[in-house]
Amino acid sequence: MDPAERAQAARARVPRIDPYGFERPEDFDYVAYEEFFSTYLVILTKRAIKWSKLLKGSGGVRKSLTVKRYVRKGIPLEHRARVWMAVSGAQAQMDQNPGYYHRLLEGEGSPSLEEAIRTDLNRTFPDNVRFRKTAEPCLQKTLYNVLLAYGLHNRGVGYCQGMNFIAGYLILITKNEEESFWLLDALVGRILPDYYSPAMLGLKTDQEVLAELVRMKLPAVAALMDAHGVLWTLLVSRWFICLFVDILPTVLRIWDCLFNEGSKIIFRVALTLIKQHQEFILEASSVPDICDKFKQITKGDFVTECHTFMQKIFSEPGSLSMTTISRLRESCRAALLTQG
Repeated sequence: MDPAERAQAARARVPRIDPYGFERPEDFDYVAYEEFFSTYLVILTKRAIKWSKLLKGSGGVRKSLTVKRYVRKGIPLEHRARVWMAVSGAQAQMDQNPGYYHRLLEGEGSPSLEEAIRTDLNRTFPDNVRFRKTAEPCLQKTLYNVLLAYGLHNRGVGYCQGMNFIAGYLILITKNEEESFWLLDALVGRILPDYYSPAMLGLKTDQEVLAELVRMKLPAVAALMDAHGVLWTLLVSRWFICLFVDILPTVLRIWDCLFNEGSKIIFRVALTLIKQHQEFILEASSVPDICDKFKQITKGDFVTECHTFMQKIFSEPGSLSMTTISRLRESCRAALLTQG
């Protein structure tokens, strides 16, 4: 069978729409996907059996070294919502506040918040069939409810662009409005504080923390940035704001670890991408060239082969303790506040 026939055969076997409702892009490599998935399916099946044993009974999921190891190797889709809810603390919050989500939606609204959310609804996952107005049911209404409730719950944040993609992904995974709300609260309120507040101080701080980590671990890349006067926010702001949604195909595996281990996972992913492509980045000779290379490093086989990629994020960056991150956050935050 020649390559063209193989491609046609693979295209006929692989659904054009993925399990989450996303249309595969025109340049999607169906042959490579089939080859990768045939081996990955064996891994997934083994993991699913282990997870089913772990989750048997009504004890629920508690953080432990075993759970951490299992999470790093990936949570099966059928268990993902339950595990995210447990390890993030979202389940505990929901259990302690019965009816709270619905009371928020039934209470007094906010016209400015409602308008800001409505503006972004059509821009959220235009390539996902479940978010289209023609879909039945259309997830835009669910997304609107989750974002509105969250804006009313956390008035200091309200609504910020980027939250629509995160809430949208949560809805696709949980298929449950209230669970999506409490997981959004876990991310925005606890795991990533001040990322989405009007001043975005937490987000700006963490971009500076990444710059310092690159300076420590990948000094040649830091020197290139300094030589061209490139601001890190220009390169990585979308990575942080969207938590790799629409950027990396491994986003769900990353989120598995993010809900369980916290924000240091974002730094591990960013450092791994940069370290793995260091030579390629160092070929850049101008600011546009650097920006283009940072877009390219989020594509290709390295990020598509999610099992290998996830192993790399825990080995490539080396030691990365929360103590180090907290110390860097303190100094970077102070510097930003001094700048005004």
